[in-house]
Amino acid sequence: VYISFLNKLPGAKSNYRNYLPLFPLAIEQFDLSAYELIFSSSYAVAHGVLLQPDQLHISYTYTPLRQAWHAYHSTLKRSNSRINPMLLPARLVLHYFRLWDAVAASRVDHFVAPSQWTAQCIWRAYRREAEVIYPPVDVDRFIPLVPRENYYVALSRLERHKNVDLVVEAFNRLGKPLFVVGSGGEFARISKKANKNVHMLGTQPDSIVRALLGKAKACVTAAVDDFGISTAEAQAAGCPVIAFQGGGVCEIVIDGETGIFYSERNVDSLIQAIQRFEKSGRDFVLARIRSNAERFSKRRFQREMTEFINHKWDLWREQWIDR
Repeated sequence: VYISFLNKLPGAKSNYRNYLPLFPLAIEQFDLSAYELIFSSSYAVAHGVLLQPDQLHISYTYTPLRQAWHAYHSTLKRSNSRINPMLLPARLVLHYFRLWDAVAASRVDHFVAPSQWTAQCIWRAYRREAEVIYPPVDVDRFIPLVPRENYYVALSRLERHKNVDLVVEAFNRLGKPLFVVGSGGEFARISKKANKNVHMLGTQPDSIVRALLGKAKACVTAAVDDFGISTAEAQAAGCPVIAFQGGGVCEIVIDGETGIFYSERNVDSLIQAIQRFEKSGRDFVLARIRSNAERFSKRRFQREMTEFINHKWDLWREQWIDR
């Protein structure tokens, strides 16, 4: 394992986002000239490595950096732009990041995306097409249990863009039991808002997560995720999902069969979806929900990714042999 110079900077482990302006410089310092095939796993900058003309570069890109691209304006709004003195520097940093990122994308021969949603984001940012291969979900970890119990689960990192506070507010009004699993920068703020029926559990071991999902009435989310691993895990546990109709979750949940969508990301819309679910909950078949999740298994991912890489590698070798 080779690390960049960023790891040696003060506070890099806990406040790595502060070094975003240095990310492009850091990734370009890795010398990969000894390798024929480069496979980058990229969220922000890994796809920007510098390569030789005779190297093949395949990038599994989770999303173009959302704060710089498709979530740029919503990110600034969440920063309370009227009073935040760092807003102008942030705008400048993200502007120049976009310029670098557009150039860096040209260094990739083939993009692979975890969802159709992300493929659209890649096209919008880079004007590049991407093959969609859904990420691996360890569906075998989860077992649907019966009978189901009368509580709901929200499984998420507690960051602003995940909108867990919206879920908590909905359950504050409804008075129904909700277990929130996850930690993050918003944990303290959301915990202060939570009523007694909302249980803020923080990070939990895998055994607890599996048990909660295995018997929950439903899993609730308000995020717009690039895919939504926790949503697929909930489905693997036979757990219906109540989700905002946006992002990769639309490719996981089958509306009316394995969960319910709501179309507006606000408390009233979510409450209405929960009430619809309560009325139609008997229609959700655990075996059907579980079967839906098996589309995202690890074995399927390994097969599809291996076939894709081998195919592109064979074409690449033929191209260079012909030369």
